[in-house]
Amino acid sequence: MSNLETKPMELLCGAAVDGERPVEAARVEVLTAREVPLGGPRAMTVRRTLPQRARTLIGAWCFADHYGPDDVSLTGGMDVAPHPHTGLQTVSWLFSGEIEHRDSLGSHAYVRPGELNLMTGGFGICHSEVSTPGTTTLHGVQLWVALPEEHRNAERDFQHYAPEPVRIDGAEIRVFLGSLAGEVSPVRTFTPLIGAEILLQPRATITLAVDPGFEHGLLVDQGDVHLSHTPVGPAELGYVPPGSDALTLTNASDDLARTVLLGGTPFEEEIVMWWNFVGRSHQDIVEARSAWMEDADGARFGEVKGYDGDRLPAPKLPNGALKPRGRVR
Repeated sequence: MSNLETKPMELLCGAAVDGERPVEAARVEVLTAREVPLGGPRAMTVRRTLPQRARTLIGAWCFADHYGPDDVSLTGGMDVAPHPHTGLQTVSWLFSGEIEHRDSLGSHAYVRPGELNLMTGGFGICHSEVSTPGTTTLHGVQLWVALPEEHRNAERDFQHYAPEPVRIDGAEIRVFLGSLAGEVSPVRTFTPLIGAEILLQPRATITLAVDPGFEHGLLVDQGDVHLSHTPVGPAELGYVPPGSDALTLTNASDDLARTVLLGGTPFEEEIVMWWNFVGRSHQDIVEARSAWMEDADGARFGEVKGYDGDRLPAPKLPNGALKPRGRVR
């Protein structure tokens, strides 16, 4: 999904603010989402937990939007015109609904619940996303992964994967990236990562062995969830730094709980992230924006075929220079 903010802003460095609740004893930091209204003719509001003031990345995960469940039967749903990406991989994961994907690699695919679509936009790619006519409820997450310096100009790529659910201890787990609970995803990434949807039955508790070299984030979609005895509410993200070799998740309610577990080795490089571009400097962003706005022949980003409409223009750059930032600010 595009970042459709009409005036995307650089986040300023600073200390924790209200809504970020460090819990030292449990080694869990709870980050609350901010609501972001996305522009366009069919505006929608998402809940964004990454990036934010206190934390930019978890592993190489640099962007996390959580949306829905939204009744789109009257609005017509999602219609995101062709838009560009650089220096990242997009990870699309739905809980309900269906989205049609087209990109300049020539991919034509559908995003469906429980199925991963991962698109690599290193040097440049563009794509469109349109919810299908039969979609009445749209609900899911849109995630980005920053590419390391060695691979940030990687060739365009698209991967689709439908993981089989694993059921253990009152939980149902779908591992879409990396490895967890004995399951390994075949999807290629450029840094070590974990990505999994975890459903917890009412009053269930599960302890998962994890890589102690990873930092982890647990995004809660629904339910009364505790991560290592720390409550993490819906739309919040519980952060666990490297050093833990197990994570304990508890559903303290009588209803089903849904979470998404993200993690990876700490990403030590500094990045500049603005609109739909990830670079290393202000000049990287300027060049990517200029290429998108001025390259009519699609030399850098290519062309999306099959979308009925114009492509999405880039917002204006801010007056000041964009500054690189690291994982913790």
